[in-house]
Amino acid sequence: MNDIIPCLGVIGVLAIIFGFLAFMRYMSYKETIALAEKGLSRPEKKSGKGLLRWGIIISALGLALSLGLYTIGFDSANNYPLHLGPWMLGGFVPLFLGLGLILIHYLTEKE
Repeated sequence: MNDIIPCLGVIGVLAIIFGFLAFMRYMSYKETIALAEKGLSRPEKKSGKGLLRWGIIISALGLALSLGLYTIGFDSANNYPLHLGPWMLGGFVPLFLGLGLILIHYLTEKE
């Protein structure tokens, strides 16, 4: 019974987050429909900085997780090289995903 409360809490938080995202998507749809009924179109926002912004955010998150998880290697009984064990994947995956987004931004940038 004690395990059900944290599970319901996590499910509740995820439901609130995804519910908010769905609501924002619905409001954007309604705005587009209202503009189309008046004969207008939504202005395009093509700044090309989306990949760079998300790459920086995800890389920073991955770096913070990697630094936080690195200390686990000192407490483990196994001798991993440089204290890097499988727990470091939690930080390395977002770090390198973000670096990949930054690289894509610079490789596909138009002059």
